[in-house]
Amino acid sequence: MRPASDWLRAAAAEGLLPADTRLATDEAGQHRPWPVLLLIACGAWIAALPLLGLLLALVGYAWLDRGPGSYLVGTVLLVGGVLALRRRDLPVFVEQLVLPLLLLGAGLLAFAAFRDLPGRLAALPLLVLTLVLARWLERPWLRVLLGASAAGLTGFLLLPLEWRHSIADLIRFLFFWLTPQLLLGLWAAALTWQQRHALAGPWLRWAAPLEQFAAGWLLACLAALCAMSGMSFLVGGFAGGQGGTGSLLLAIGSALTRSEMLAPLLLHGCSLALALAAAWLLWRRWPGCRRPMLLGLAAALAALAFLLPGLGATLFALALLATTQRWRLAAAAGVAAAWIIGGFYYQLDWTLGQKALLLVGLGALLGLLAWLARRPAEAAARPDPAPGAARWLLGGGALLVLAVANGAIWQKETLIRDGRPVFVSLAPVDPRSLMQGDFMRLNFALPGRLEGEELLRLPGAQRPLLAARLDPRGVATGMRLQAPGQPLAEGELLLELTPKDGRWVLVSDAWFFEEGQAAAFEAAKFGEFRVLPDGRALLVGMADSSLHPIRP
Repeated sequence: MRPASDWLRAAAAEGLLPADTRLATDEAGQHRPWPVLLLIACGAWIAALPLLGLLLALVGYAWLDRGPGSYLVGTVLLVGGVLALRRRDLPVFVEQLVLPLLLLGAGLLAFAAFRDLPGRLAALPLLVLTLVLARWLERPWLRVLLGASAAGLTGFLLLPLEWRHSIADLIRFLFFWLTPQLLLGLWAAALTWQQRHALAGPWLRWAAPLEQFAAGWLLACLAALCAMSGMSFLVGGFAGGQGGTGSLLLAIGSALTRSEMLAPLLLHGCSLALALAAAWLLWRRWPGCRRPMLLGLAAALAALAFLLPGLGATLFALALLATTQRWRLAAAAGVAAAWIIGGFYYQLDWTLGQKALLLVGLGALLGLLAWLARRPAEAAARPDPAPGAARWLLGGGALLVLAVANGAIWQKETLIRDGRPVFVSLAPVDPRSLMQGDFMRLNFALPGRLEGEELLRLPGAQRPLLAARLDPRGVATGMRLQAPGQPLAEGELLLELTPKDGRWVLVSDAWFFEEGQAAAFEAAKFGEFRVLPDGRALLVGMADSSLHPIRP
């Protein structure tokens, strides 16, 4: 196999690459493993922090906060960093040591610009500075970061800076949602120009910088589309978040008057048009996509794009990246599309049942298309995937899952049957979880000392216990933390705590119920438990102020 240097020399001889093109190497002329580079970079950043602190102490915060000090120091640091990073033989340690100084210089200039100029006038010279730095800094990863910064500054220039109740609300709302699409349009135009003009002739030297800069620009646009679509259901279920920017923009949209409801229709129509443009692009450039199954898939995605304003632009970017074989960026666009589809769970204008029916219908359609696309001859020639012992393993695994599930159910039923009824007062909060129906966020009246280190020093997997007395009605009162081995007083019982999100709760911090029953549970004042003598408890329902169980 020919070495890479021979390929570069041949490409330069044919005029495909500049004559001075060569492989990027470190100061020793050899490539280093990425773990070594990572350790060197971490050491350089750790060494740079005291230098930055010393620099700020020598200059003085007051001089930087007011007057021309920020401009002077920022310019010196920025110019010095650019000159240092333009050296090809710069050691990795020195490169990473210079980078914080470069970032500090750019930050000081940005601070001074926004301090002394209105928002748009401050963003414009910073955008020009970003473009200049992308031209002069030859590090590919720096150009990616500068491309993302340029996209953010351009979006800031396009977005309305204020929101007033007037006829112009429609235009402002549209720009809030269409700004990432406009930025993606600029990216697609630059990519098209690069393919037609920058791969040959005098513009050849601009091809690589434009590619790196556009990659950062695209990633920033995809991140903005994900943020505006709200929290995705998988991440929301793991992290406990629900809304985000998407909920804010949905609230802004719902505040529009009836005469201005054309805005959401335009947004959904724009998303649908971009999804159809993505399908057309794939149909034109990839003959293999001209199949009924893929046309059905395009129709399903177009239907989702009409419901989700950010999906159409993401699908168009994905199609353009796939047809130009930019697979890493295409993977990022695919993740963004999955995120936006996951955000459909948190749209407040759809009920859980409606969303479930829609997704089930689309899933059934895709399954039908996949089944129709299978060739009977290939299916007949395919070997049995689970012969002999494999079938026994699958069957045994299914029986084990059933045994574990039914064992857990039997334990809960035993606790409900044999447990002692106990009521604990609570202060509920009622947010909505559109992924799992409606629920009440519970906050039981527990002792305030449940985050101390003594709870973390219990031996083994032992959980902390509370001791409580029951009044004549069965309400737990006088709760206290029970020390290990400490005997219970007469009339007390144990309540076991459960870890949840880095804290201790009594069984659970939420009570789920069917959608549409929130009004009935607004009267909840107590949580109803079944408790065994060893402290194991189960939350079985809610009760009102008279301890009557709430049964909608």
